[in-house]
Amino acid sequence: MMKAVLLDADTLGSGIDLDPIRSWVSELRVFARTSPEQLQEHLADADLIITNKVQIPDWAIPGRKGILVLATGTNNIDMAAAQAQGVPVRNVSNYGTHSVAQHTLMLMLALAARLPLYQHDVRAGAWQRSPFFCLQNHTTGELAGKTLVIVGQGTLGSAVATLAEAFGMTVLFCARPGAEDDSRLPFDQAIRQADVLSFHCPLNEHTQHLLNRDNIDHLKRGCLVINCARGGIIDEMAALWALQAGHLGGLAVDVLPVEPPQQGHPLLSALKQGNLNLIVTPHNAWISPQARQNIINLTAQNIASLMA
Repeated sequence: MMKAVLLDADTLGSGIDLDPIRSWVSELRVFARTSPEQLQEHLADADLIITNKVQIPDWAIPGRKGILVLATGTNNIDMAAAQAQGVPVRNVSNYGTHSVAQHTLMLMLALAARLPLYQHDVRAGAWQRSPFFCLQNHTTGELAGKTLVIVGQGTLGSAVATLAEAFGMTVLFCARPGAEDDSRLPFDQAIRQADVLSFHCPLNEHTQHLLNRDNIDHLKRGCLVINCARGGIIDEMAALWALQAGHLGGLAVDVLPVEPPQQGHPLLSALKQGNLNLIVTPHNAWISPQARQNIINLTAQNIASLMA
């Protein structure tokens, strides 16, 4: 049995059972959060490092038996140092498939219904002043018969496709740059067919600003764009400009390039205008209790694999 330390438990929220991890270690020390200045003290003699977002530099790696990441990405780990030291790094994946897919469809439906615009109108008293029983200021759309282009055909993209097909949509997966030997339509061709464009791919050198000023006008006028992947996969400024110009029919993001956006962001400022079909959610597509518990369960399985 080994000693383990969990460095940033608060990132998992409340109501999570850590017993699956405890069952595999002799000791589990849990810290709500860990600053860079606290890292050495919190790590102490732990054999296993468990982290969500805390950065693990090269000096913290020697002598450990494993590093468990409570997320899909491992960009907060010095992977070169871990490999050089022979310290295995295990992440988790597919833990929030249902939660993120549901959130994506929620955003899609809300944009199609022009929900942000109608909510603004109701708050401003427009319904109360209406001469008849309903408001029809903004033209809504039906998803049935529309084409959804999905970037990313992994577990999550496939789950979104299943839900969209239940609404009568035609789903088209496209090939992103960097995907070799791919028979699917390339991104720049596929987006010309999109009534809705949804991103579910990793952020890397090939997908940074995949949707940008050079290709955003290839989208159909009125296209809805949704990003529940990573901030920076779309050029947010280009997307905002296209929305303000009336080229996009709606824009919804669950992610921004810097999180939390302590210095603000143009999309957050645009929300205050109230005249755009725009939704920004605070990177919470993944936070259902079931998904968060899945992270713990999968991490426990990763620990078990290290001991096998």
